[in-house]
Amino acid sequence: MALFKYPGKKTWYYEFHFAGQKVRESAKTRSKEIARRAESARRRQLEEGFHGLKKRATPKLFSVAAAEWLELKKPTIAERSWVIEKANLKHLLPELGQLLITDIEGKDVSRYQQTRVKAGASPKTVNLEIGTIRAILRRNRLWAEIQPDVRMLATRDDIGRAVSPDEEAKLLEACGGSRSRSLLPAVTLALNTCMRYSEIRLLRWVQIDFVNCTVTVGKSKTDSGTGRVIPLNMRAKAVMEFWASNFPDRKPTDYIFPSERYGAAGDAFKACAYDTDPSKPIGRWKEAWEAARTRAGVQCRFHDLRHTGCTRMLEAGAPFPLIARIMGWSTATTVRMAKRYGHIGHAALRSAVESISGPKPEKQEQPGSFDNPFDLNAKEEKEVPN
Repeated sequence: MALFKYPGKKTWYYEFHFAGQKVRESAKTRSKEIARRAESARRRQLEEGFHGLKKRATPKLFSVAAAEWLELKKPTIAERSWVIEKANLKHLLPELGQLLITDIEGKDVSRYQQTRVKAGASPKTVNLEIGTIRAILRRNRLWAEIQPDVRMLATRDDIGRAVSPDEEAKLLEACGGSRSRSLLPAVTLALNTCMRYSEIRLLRWVQIDFVNCTVTVGKSKTDSGTGRVIPLNMRAKAVMEFWASNFPDRKPTDYIFPSERYGAAGDAFKACAYDTDPSKPIGRWKEAWEAARTRAGVQCRFHDLRHTGCTRMLEAGAPFPLIARIMGWSTATTVRMAKRYGHIGHAALRSAVESISGPKPEKQEQPGSFDNPFDLNAKEEKEVPN
């Protein structure tokens, strides 16, 4: 053991041998006494670690560990993820908050799962909450001990549905009657671009290119979805141009769907918007969407609008790789979605296989034939006067 200074340096260094190796480190101090104590503490630390004598952290309540973990994660996760984690803890803390994290076992997690399912929570929601437990225990080096006894609940991938053209018409009519003036353009954009809810909510005007008829997605759920460019069909372009006319002084950095409040004006109590702040995005369309869906008599989720657009592209025979790019799927998700939507594109698959045997004879017009009702672009092109 030795203390020394390098020529021209003012701080002390210590050097000693441990487990056949030389340890030489700076004590980062000009005090020789502190350097001596630092050398002793460092050697003791190495010896305790070598012999597995590291002092365990003081056990803490799950509620305390959760608060520490949430505060630590706040600077590194998205705002939406922060909200989700806080919502998860609202369910977790009443059940597990008063338990010591060292006392939590697999049976406690299983009991929690059963309680939440009986309360009506979906398996996917429960799995998200278990993920929060896992993150908290993992930070405290305790998850590995109970991991073999924890099983996630089975979830379904087939809960999405595509709305019919008749249902779509009813939905759009109901959205047009909503006092939330941004609901109709948002729903129309979702149907015609397959964008996610958050992608639409956080759009800025700089992301819309009216000349080239494209929209560039901002931050997305996946890396492959972030920054993807989606062409705007005639319907999407028309509704966005109409919506843009409401903001003649808009700036490129303004949000397309700004935060605003709604009320009623005049003797007729006509709906109107006020306190519009284009520097902030709209909070949500939840209440307006649910009210419009109820008036239309259509049972679907906002995410089903995305599912509808994907289904229609597949039924129209669009290649799956191109659809995956529009949807912003990751490689793993593309494989899973190929299985999920595999039943839709049978006509396109048969056409691909038939092409192997040679060119097909020219198709003759059959009596009573009709256009593909899902080919929105073709339909819109026919409606444009010469």
